[in-house]
Amino acid sequence: MRTSISSRSRTRARTQVRTAAGSLAVVVAIAALSACSTSSGSSGPDKTAKSGSVDGGKGAGTKLHVAAAENFWGSIAQQLGGDHADVKSIIDNPDADPHDYEPTAADGRTVASAQYTIVNGIGYDAWADKLLSANPGSGRSDLKVGDLVGVKPGGNPHRWYSPDDVHKVIEKITADYKKLDPADAAYFDARKKNYEEQTLAPYTKLVADIKARYANTPVGASESIVTPLAEGLGLKLLTPESFLDAISEGTEPTAKDKSAIDQQIKSKQIKVYVYNSQNSTPDVAAQVKAAKAAGIPVATVTETLTPAGASFQDWQVRQLKGIEQALAQATGKK
Repeated sequence: MRTSISSRSRTRARTQVRTAAGSLAVVVAIAALSACSTSSGSSGPDKTAKSGSVDGGKGAGTKLHVAAAENFWGSIAQQLGGDHADVKSIIDNPDADPHDYEPTAADGRTVASAQYTIVNGIGYDAWADKLLSANPGSGRSDLKVGDLVGVKPGGNPHRWYSPDDVHKVIEKITADYKKLDPADAAYFDARKKNYEEQTLAPYTKLVADIKARYANTPVGASESIVTPLAEGLGLKLLTPESFLDAISEGTEPTAKDKSAIDQQIKSKQIKVYVYNSQNSTPDVAAQVKAAKAAGIPVATVTETLTPAGASFQDWQVRQLKGIEQALAQATGKK
């Protein structure tokens, strides 16, 4: 059963992942029997019918079959691929926890039939690495985002919250699509140009505007998913990194860190508090309550796409607008 992010305790010692390792034998066995079948359904706002072969080549009139571990990358991949790609995101439910997800037999078939896969890496989705190893696929190309952006295991895995890394992923996906389907290279170039210059323009503008207007504004946060975003926006994140990591990993934060944050809120050292509404632990809930009582504006983000079916850009723009409004309220800068 999938774990609900909003209700879980997130004592994330990776117990479910270890359980998943035991169940992978079943996934692999079923996937092996079904390696030639195609994945079912597509992710994100672009729903497309499946057609064509999945043997590593792309014939005329067929689509690239793409498997993304998480829907934030899958949404981007589908929009870049358009009618020439069919993307299936394994994590496509806002209530699923990407850290602790247990792969299914259908997931094994999805990976086995893919010509191209996208996983986040950096220890975020170890289950996806196991699926790839168990289902090698003939001629398949694999993108691991962590390797692409140069973040090693132990680093912050939440790269979809880094505007710079998002653009690197866009470049790489497009380049890989062109290698897999050179006959449609011009089509993929046009999709990328439209996506970056038109579709993603509100996101890019908000990032630039917030950075220009509110750079170095001190903020607090509930966990480490906010760190790449704060860096991209030029904000000064004061929350101890050890607290951010503890909440992200489901471990108990130290009394010292909690006391430091309480003092930051009480003395209004931070201007805005940003928290992951999918993971409101008792400590985080107490900090949100204290921030509001102190008159500190609070903004929210989520770990995965919300609501279900949202595009990457719509999700990010909505959150950026919330952060921008909070910063404007806190600083008086419009």
